[in-house]
Amino acid sequence: MDFKTQLITGIPNTLPAEKMQDPKLSHAPKRKNSLSLDEKRLAVSNALRYFPKDWHQLLAAEFLKELEDYGRIYMYRFQPDYEMFARPIADYPSKSKQAAAIMLMIQNNLDPAVAQHPQELITYGGNGAVFQNWAQYLLTMSYLAQMTEDQTLHLYSGHPMGLFPSSKNAPRVVVTNGMMIPNYSQPDDWEKFNALGVTQYGQMTAGSFMYIGPQGIVHGTTITVMNAFRKKLKLGESPNGKIFLTAGLGGMSGAQPKAGNIAGCITICAEVNPNAARKRFNQGWVDELVENLDELVSRTKTAKETKEVVSIAFIGNIVEVWERFDEENIFVELGSDQTSLHNPWAGGYYPVGLSFEESNALMAADPVQFKTKVQESLRRQVASINRHVTKGTYFFDYGNAFLLESSRAGAEVMAENGIDFRYPSYVQDILGPMCFDYGFGPFRWVCTSGDALDLQKTDQIAAKVLKEIKSNSPASIQQQMQDNITWIEEAEQNKLVVGSKARILYADAEGRAKIAEAFNQAIQTGEISAPIVLGRDHHDVSGTDSPFRETSNIYDGSRFTADMAIQNVIGDSFRGATWVSIHNGGGVGWGEVINGGFGMVLDGSVEASEKLKSMLFYDVNNGIARRAWARNPGSQEAIQREMDRSPNLKVTMANLVEEAILDQLF
Repeated sequence: MDFKTQLITGIPNTLPAEKMQDPKLSHAPKRKNSLSLDEKRLAVSNALRYFPKDWHQLLAAEFLKELEDYGRIYMYRFQPDYEMFARPIADYPSKSKQAAAIMLMIQNNLDPAVAQHPQELITYGGNGAVFQNWAQYLLTMSYLAQMTEDQTLHLYSGHPMGLFPSSKNAPRVVVTNGMMIPNYSQPDDWEKFNALGVTQYGQMTAGSFMYIGPQGIVHGTTITVMNAFRKKLKLGESPNGKIFLTAGLGGMSGAQPKAGNIAGCITICAEVNPNAARKRFNQGWVDELVENLDELVSRTKTAKETKEVVSIAFIGNIVEVWERFDEENIFVELGSDQTSLHNPWAGGYYPVGLSFEESNALMAADPVQFKTKVQESLRRQVASINRHVTKGTYFFDYGNAFLLESSRAGAEVMAENGIDFRYPSYVQDILGPMCFDYGFGPFRWVCTSGDALDLQKTDQIAAKVLKEIKSNSPASIQQQMQDNITWIEEAEQNKLVVGSKARILYADAEGRAKIAEAFNQAIQTGEISAPIVLGRDHHDVSGTDSPFRETSNIYDGSRFTADMAIQNVIGDSFRGATWVSIHNGGGVGWGEVINGGFGMVLDGSVEASEKLKSMLFYDVNNGIARRAWARNPGSQEAIQREMDRSPNLKVTMANLVEEAILDQLF
C-alpha cells in the first residue's frame, strides 16, 4: 500500500504484524506503575476502543504487556511502515491545502531526526507528546486527508474526537492537551490519567505541531546568553574565552552548545544520556565530546587561556562539574541548567551518584527512593552553584523549574524574604523586560515545499523587512532589531535546519505582519513556490501564563492567573488561525502553566492577507496590553505606540500611583 493510501485509510483493514522498540532510537523511560488493577483493566478497555472487536482478544494481552513493561500503551504494532519526515506539501493526499500543511507539521514533529522519543510519539522534554498512541496518529491523519474547507477537527489530548461542520473562516483544527479540572492537575494526576489514555502532556510546540527541532530554542538561547554576557561583562568586553556552564542535551536543551558558539563563548554542557550527547555531536550542534572529568578540567583551562569559542559536551552529571570546577577554582561567568525538571521523577533529571541505566531502573522499581536521590542531588548542585556565585558567577534559571524543584527539595535557593528565589528567571532579567514587554517573541515559519531555495528567499525577505522597520524604530528596540537582523543574515551559514525547512526570529507585531505579508505576496507571484506555515513558540508575549517563567516579570499579583493565554487562543481562533492549541503544562511542569499556540497557512490569497493582519496584530498586542496594565514600563510604551498607529485599538491604561501616597498608609 502506497503512502497516500495508507494516510487515507487510517486504522488498517487487516491487523499489521507486531512491532518492537527500535534499539537504534532513544526511548521514553518506563513510567511508574500508578494504576490499580481495576484502572489497568480500564486502560486496556480504553485502548481497545480504536479497533474492531475481532482483534480485541489478541490486542488486549498485548496492550496489557505494554502497560506493564512501559507504564503506557503506545500501540507499537500500529506504527506505520513508511518513513516519518516532513514531505513536500504536494505529497499529501488532501481536499484542503491547510489540512495538508498540518499533516506536514505533524510528521515533522515525529521525524526521528527531530523527535526525542519518536516511537513513543514524544517530541521533546521527556513527555511532550504529539499523540498518546499510534491509533490516534493514524485516525488524525486520515481525518486530515478527508477534511474539506468547511470542517474542523477537534483533538482532545491527542484523541481525534471527529470532523465537525464549521466554515471556511474557522480553524481547521482545535487542539487541547491536558486541560484538567484544577484539583486534578498535580504531577501524579498526569501519571494516572495519561496511563489511562485520557490525557497527555503536550509540552508547548509538541502537541501543537509547531516544533521545528532545536533551531527555535537556539535563537532564544542565543539572545539570552548574549544579553546575559552584556549584563555580566564590561562594555565592549568579548565573551570569547568566558564560560557558560549548563546541563542537558535533549530536544530543547540540545540547542545550548550551538547558541553558545553563536554568542561567542565557551559552552560546557553536561548530559548523562550518552546517546543524546552523541546525537547532538553527530548533528554538528556541539564541537567536542568529553567523557572524563579530568580531561574536561584540562580542556576547559586551555580554552580559557586561549580565549576560544568552543562547545564541549561532557557525558556525565552536572553536579560533578559544578563541584570539580569549584575545587579547581575555574571561574564560571554564566551558569544555568536546562534539564527537564518540569518532569523530575520520570527522567527529566538524573541524580548524581547513579549511572543513566541505574537511574532508569530505580525510577521504575522504587520511585520513592528515586525522588529522594533527585532531591539530594539538587541540594548538592545548588550548594555548589551558591559557592560559584560568591566568586562572581551570574546564575539564572532557564525556565525549566530548576529553582522551583530545588526549593521543594530544601535547597538554599530562597531570597531573604522567604518568598522569592535568590536567582532570577531569565525572563525576569532578560527576555521579559527586553523582549516580551515590547512585543518581541519567537515568530517562526515553515516552507511547505521542502525546498532550500524557498527558505533562502524567506531569509532575504525577512532581513529586508526588518532593516526597513529598524530605520524608523525607537531607541528602546534598536538592539532587538539589530540582533535579529544579524541572526537572520547568518542563519543559513549556522546550519540551523533539522527536519522541515523552517526559520525563526524574534519580531514584534509590526515585524511579524510585514514579514508575513511579504511572504504572502511572494507566494502569490510565484517567487516562493508553495504555501508557508506561520507559527510561534508558545513561549511568547501573549501565549503563555507561567508565573515562574513567561509571566515572571509581572508584579501586580496577576502572574498566577491564566486569562491571557485563554483569551489569546480564543481570539486567534476567530481572527484567522488555521489551527489553535491550548495546553496545561509545558516547560515548567504539569499544573504550573497554561499555554497556547497557533498555526497559519499562507497561500498567496487575499483571504490569507486579511487573516494575517487581523490575527498577528491581536496575537501580540493582547499580551502587551496585559503587561501594560501590570505597569511594565516597556509595555506601556509599546501599547501607546501601537494605539497611536492603530486608531481602532483602545486599551485600558494604568494610572500610576506615587509611592509616597502608599508610604503614608503602610
